[in-house]
Order: sequence, then C-alpha cells, then structure tokens
Amino acid sequence: MLSYNPKDWLSLPFRFHKSDTLRRLFPFIVLVCLYAYGVAWLELEYWKLGENSKVRNVSIMHTLLGVVLSFLLVFRTNTAYERWWEGRKLWGQLVNNSRNFAMKLASLLQDQEEEKLFFRNIIPLFADTLKHHLRSEETRIELFNDVPEATLQRIDLKKHLPNQIAAVMHHRIGELVRQKHLTELQALSLNQDLMTFTDVTGACERIKNTPIPYSYSVFIKKFILIYVATLPFGFVFSLGYFVVPIVGFIFYVLASLELIAEEIEEPFGGDENDLPLGRISKTIRSHINELI
Repeated sequence: MLSYNPKDWLSLPFRFHKSDTLRRLFPFIVLVCLYAYGVAWLELEYWKLGENSKVRNVSIMHTLLGVVLSFLLVFRTNTAYERWWEGRKLWGQLVNNSRNFAMKLASLLQDQEEEKLFFRNIIPLFADTLKHHLRSEETRIELFNDVPEATLQRIDLKKHLPNQIAAVMHHRIGELVRQKHLTELQALSLNQDLMTFTDVTGACERIKNTPIPYSYSVFIKKFILIYVATLPFGFVFSLGYFVVPIVGFIFYVLASLELIAEEIEEPFGGDENDLPLGRISKTIRSHINELI
C-alpha cells in the first residue's frame, strides 16, 4: 500500500506510479482519440452533416445517459471501497484480538516460560499464514521455523492452514487445562479470543470469494464503451475537432473509475493500493514479543 501525504496538492497530481490509471489506459486513450478524429472527419468533411438538426439532437441523449452512468460509477466505486474498508477493519480486529489474547496469556502463564514461548511464536504465525492464504500463495515451510517439531507434525501444509493454526492453539489451551495450569473459567475467556481468529478468517474469505456479480461488471464496461463510442456523433458539430481530446479525456475519467473499483474491491492482493498485510503482520509480531 502506498504511503503519501493527502494534503500535498502541489506534487500529488503530477505523480505517476505502477498502478496509475493514465499509464495503464494510455494505449486505449490513443485509440479512442483516433476513433473520435475519424468520426469528426467523416461528419464534417465527408458526409457534411452539419446542417442536419436531428443529428445535433443526439447530444441531448448523451447528457441524460451521462447522468445515469455517473450514478452507476458512484455506486460501483462506493461498493468497492466498502469491501476495502471492511477488510481493513477485519485486520484491525485481528491486531487488537492478538494483543488481548497475548496479554491474557502473559498474565495467566507467568511461570510457564515454555508455554509463553509457544504462544509468542504461534500467534504472529496465524497472521502470516492468513496473509499467504488470502493471497493464494503457497505457504512456505520457513513460516514454521520457530514452531516446535511436535506442533509442526500436527500441521498439514496441504490443508486450510489458518484453521489448523487456530486448532493447534485450541488444543494447547485444552492441554493446559488438563495439566491444571489453567482453570476452566480462564480457558473459557481465552477461547472467546480464539473464536475471533476464525471469525476474522471467515469474513476475509467472504470478501475474497464473493466478487462483484459478473453481469453487473460487464454491463458497466459495455455502457462506458457504447457511451464513449457515440459521443463524437453528438458533440462534433458544437465542438468541431476539439471533440477528439474531450472524448479521450471523458474515456480516461470513466474507465479510471472502473479500474480503481476493480483494484480495491479485492483488498488482500499485492497491488499498490491493496491492504499492507505484510506490514500489519510485522506489527502483530512486534507487539506479541513485547507483551509475552
């Protein structure tokens, strides 16, 4: 995720980065401008339709359709941002829950250094594993270097790793109860925190596995293309050849909104505007090492 100063009006408009929409859309903008020039030349120089009032009235249709399209794009962008913000809230919840869980364990296991070391390693491991799981990466064995061999034998790298890590923590809490290191009431309090780990995982998977409906996304793209393709026919008589850069700019604005929505609607990827899951995971590890 990019870090920037949102109050910097002087330099931000002139910055270009990897996911900048102008860079990604530039070839298409050139094609749209060439198309608009071709339409303008045909109507003004070849067909000479300037005196046809019916053709002029096409601009009224574009004005009305532009209002409809703007509402659709606003809804599309807001929906995508809600998914991005919900993902951020879920990972914020994971950070807070990891802290609360670690503080309880540090208080309850004051003399159990081996147990404290176990949870000091496995709580941050859950965040690292969830990050790889949501990014559909193959979790590397290096993630488990700090985990005891007995625990590692219970983890199958081919299965749902966040669930297995949570199950190992549940099992460890149960063993501490059986060994009389924790009371059942204390274990019940810890289990409530453990349930939150699974709740966060399920909510993140819901966002990742439920994209915007296909028909809705396709309709917006078709609407943008048809709207831009017919713009020169409606405005060439009032704008002349100035319609070429204007149509290119309108296409850039509309297509950019759709591209931004596509990028942020799945917030767990590795794009520049996606959530900084690696940074959050490091924060969790740092805080757990301080607390336990």
